[in-house]
Amino acid sequence: MAAAAGVLVIACGALAHEIVALRKLNDWPHLTIQCLPAELHNRPEKIPAAVQEKIHANRGLYASLFVAYADCGTGGLLDAMLAQEQVERIPGAHCYEFFAGSSAFAALADSEPGTFYLTDFLLRHFERLVIHGLGIDRHPELLAMYFGNYRRLVYLAQVENPQHIEDAKEAARRLGLAFEYRFTGYGDLAKSLHSTNERVISWQN
Repeated sequence: MAAAAGVLVIACGALAHEIVALRKLNDWPHLTIQCLPAELHNRPEKIPAAVQEKIHANRGLYASLFVAYADCGTGGLLDAMLAQEQVERIPGAHCYEFFAGSSAFAALADSEPGTFYLTDFLLRHFERLVIHGLGIDRHPELLAMYFGNYRRLVYLAQVENPQHIEDAKEAARRLGLAFEYRFTGYGDLAKSLHSTNERVISWQN
């Protein structure tokens, strides 16, 4: 039987586009991606079990497994499971933190706690996840209930694109929030995947 090879990234569906882009950009042929539905963010208590099921289904098929999730609202339950399974994940509480970097994100949060964050994924799906998902299109009065305590929208961009900036400005206008733009690139997502990929290549050589 051939030895297990390559890296399997068990990823949040909200990161699929970015991970595929990084794999192409860095020419990582040994990296395979399996995504779980992004909608799990609405039920974070289900994330640990869903990730664990993927781990068990793929154990032994790859030289290394890596989890492309932050804590994502699991309250430490994801980390407890991953420690048991001896599988690493991206550091951080959520994707905003690992895209921006921990220190930069902490500074943003300290400067204005009432901040709503957009990533490229959330911007692409703003209408579906925010306007329709929260029912604002059907009940406009919900806007003040959801966003009354927010003061600004910060767009953490993974790709530099003038049209995306304009779309994010429009999202901020619709929510009645001040707008701020930060280009983050892929942040710690890129660093973590690069480190994992290089480690597996060194093992196989």
